Amino acid sequence: MDHPAASNVDPTSNRPPRSRSAAEFERAKRVIPGGSMRQATWFAPHPPYAVRGEGCWVEDLDGRRVLDCANNFFSLVHGHAFPPVVEALRKVVGDGTAFGMPTRHETALAEAIRSRSPRCEQIRFCNSGTEAVMFAVKAARALTGRPAIAKFEGAYHGSYDSLEVSLGSDPSNWNGPHGDPAAVSYDRGTPAGVVADTVVLPYADPERCAAILEREAPRLAAIVLDPLASKIGMVPPPATTIEALRNARLRHGILLICDEVITFRLSYAGAHPLFDLKPDLIALGKIIGGGLPVGAVAGPADNMAIFDHTRGQPPVAFGGTFSANPLTMAAGLAALEAFDLQAVDRLGRIGETLRNRVNAAFAAAGETAQVTGMGSLFRLHLTDAPIRDYRSSYPDAKAKKALAAIHLAMLEAGILLTPNCSGALSTPMTAAEISLIADNLVEATISRRKEE
Repeated sequence: MDHPAASNVDPTSNRPPRSRSAAEFERAKRVIPGGSMRQATWFAPHPPYAVRGEGCWVEDLDGRRVLDCANNFFSLVHGHAFPPVVEALRKVVGDGTAFGMPTRHETALAEAIRSRSPRCEQIRFCNSGTEAVMFAVKAARALTGRPAIAKFEGAYHGSYDSLEVSLGSDPSNWNGPHGDPAAVSYDRGTPAGVVADTVVLPYADPERCAAILEREAPRLAAIVLDPLASKIGMVPPPATTIEALRNARLRHGILLICDEVITFRLSYAGAHPLFDLKPDLIALGKIIGGGLPVGAVAGPADNMAIFDHTRGQPPVAFGGTFSANPLTMAAGLAALEAFDLQAVDRLGRIGETLRNRVNAAFAAAGETAQVTGMGSLFRLHLTDAPIRDYRSSYPDAKAKKALAAIHLAMLEAGILLTPNCSGALSTPMTAAEISLIADNLVEATISRRKEE
């Protein structure tokens, strides 16, 4: 696929009144609730439908070529149709796609992950990040004999009832007793007992965080932490908050689960070494599957023994029909082998270049906006106030409308972000793509402000 320059994009052709994508969306609505299989991929009036991808570019049904900064929600660290992954799949697909037996491929990928991160001493694979966090939580409850878990307000950890608590809280309901963040259900069907067994922590208030953990410690099995959660603003936790977690772990035996489904890409060994964390369990996904469905729970062997089924019924059953299928395992190994120290470093540097360039342009224009993030991850905020946590990053109705307009303007310019205007870079990107993203993001943001 040719890589188009910005001048080759005709905004007037991006969304014709009756495009093929529009027609496909109307067709899909007849058989699919909401017209697509994932809420996250939808935005008004309808998303473009992908046909093929190559490197950091995607082609849609209407023949448009789009620079992909969504990368299937940060799972494609090498972009689309990465040749080593394609070749790995070609070699194994003819031998069968799934078996009721283990294969050598699962051991090879587990060894590759352990070689990058010694804390991942043992690994069990599943099929999604949601499953990985779910199994880690089940393990923590079994290891401690306690029912409750703690999470940070606003953090997304997949589609699992306990961890969706407080995911969508807003100023009308986010204050709870004692001045703590409220435990607010996300879905109508979440049982009240599930909500009661989820303790919600403030990200940027370490003293309150420590007090909550001290009060709730007798019933807490684990604290779940994503150290750069997008919905919390894509900012790292304060060092004092991490210290509060560390103290609770040592003082009360509360386990620490690091959700690195997204953030494993931040360094060669994952996110936890960047913050001097020693998690008891680590949830993985996205980039370790090379673009195929994947999840994993990893950790020290003593903790991972909770899943050991060789001595009868294990304390926690861990299964899945397609877990560790050879296609995912081979694709994941090829992707990780190519995401070596040099590739990790380069992707982090161009991510820093992008954030610095955009923020400098906003400052020069007097624009009340900023981009946060680390490594290859970034997110736009329409405020120049410090982003510390979920509440400081929470967009009001006006900001949500503006972000939706910026997202659409970026798509019309030939660049795909996630609907909340966050993104991830991929290894095929060069300085040219970074310039394209930065220039258009600045232009779209400033233009939107002028229209208000």
